[in-house]
Amino acid sequence: MMASEGIGALLRGIREAAGLTREEQAALLQAAQGGKWFDPENLKRWETEKRLPTPMWHALLAECYGRPAEEIVRAIVVSRRRRRLHRLIGEEAREEGSAVDRRKFLGVAAAATGMAGLPDIAEARHGINAGLSTSDGGGLAYLDGAFERHRGGYRGRPPSEVLGQMKGDLDLLRELLGRPHPAAVRKDLARTAAGITGLVAIIQHDRDDQRDAVGWFATAEQAARESGDRHMLAWVLSRHAMVPLNYGAPHAAATMAIRARAEAGRSPSAADARAAAARLDSVQGADTWFGYAPQKHHVHLSQAFTLMGRTREAYVEQESALALTKSPSVMTRALIAVDRAVCVRADGDPATAADLAVSAWLQLPAAYRDGLVRSRVESLCRSLPGRPGSTLRDALTSR
Repeated sequence: MMASEGIGALLRGIREAAGLTREEQAALLQAAQGGKWFDPENLKRWETEKRLPTPMWHALLAECYGRPAEEIVRAIVVSRRRRRLHRLIGEEAREEGSAVDRRKFLGVAAAATGMAGLPDIAEARHGINAGLSTSDGGGLAYLDGAFERHRGGYRGRPPSEVLGQMKGDLDLLRELLGRPHPAAVRKDLARTAAGITGLVAIIQHDRDDQRDAVGWFATAEQAARESGDRHMLAWVLSRHAMVPLNYGAPHAAATMAIRARAEAGRSPSAADARAAAARLDSVQGADTWFGYAPQKHHVHLSQAFTLMGRTREAYVEQESALALTKSPSVMTRALIAVDRAVCVRADGDPATAADLAVSAWLQLPAAYRDGLVRSRVESLCRSLPGRPGSTLRDALTSR
């Protein structure tokens, strides 16, 4: 069933294909929301399009009907446009008072979209839908919500799983960016695009795809500049700085962080480090990819001090980070453990360093044994001599 047929046809078609009554489908929706009452009459209103599902229902419909959330949104947009067209037709008919004038209105609309001469009114409708150039408010509202959901971080999920869940949102974003919008809406869309593409860049960085991460950060920077939001631009640049920092180029990271600081201006933002961290507000200091929580601050300082060989300060930051790290921050705990092992190696105890790294590696679920964590452990392994190096190498190659 194509979403171009509208939300009513989409929901009704899926339900009937499954051989379910409205009451049975309503029971499934009720079960999916933890037993909270769902009125079958509400479903009837959606199927007949007397009412359209509001954004609070989109995720539930996607889950229960086995369709991507963006397909649900598109079907609702089609239905909304159809209702708008019908309203225009009704107004035209009332003003002119004849069926002839109504047909004339449809002919003009079809001609305006290159569909003149087609015999079927449904085909004219499809042409009108294709030719409409107004802003897709439903799609933009959905993407704003998607950005809000994704910015919360991994929450115990492997990077590849999170990236897979974002694919549909990226497809919808690409589609919306290809349409014309009023200037104000375009700026909002650009800001959302900067946020979502910046999150993809972070994930690709964590998956050890440095080249692709840099490409996504460049896209995010371009979108942020188009939006005119300096704090969004500062966030993109500051998160981009983590790529060279985590891969052994602290001077390049510092240069990019200085650019981020300049874009942020005088007010505190997530682009700041030690001096500003204590002054961030609740949103900027939240434990999300878009905030700069104290825990994240200590994790970054741990990595910076570790790279510089300032092990005493690195140990302090590692303890502070662990004290603030909540389960199930699998990747964060692993990276802190590797930092600790690198510091122990720098302090002249390669055997203990290998033991720490092996322990951290073996505790990692399989889904996390790649990307940035593997890159860090492999780098340590290359620095370990003789038996310690062999011990860690064996762990890396084990299943």
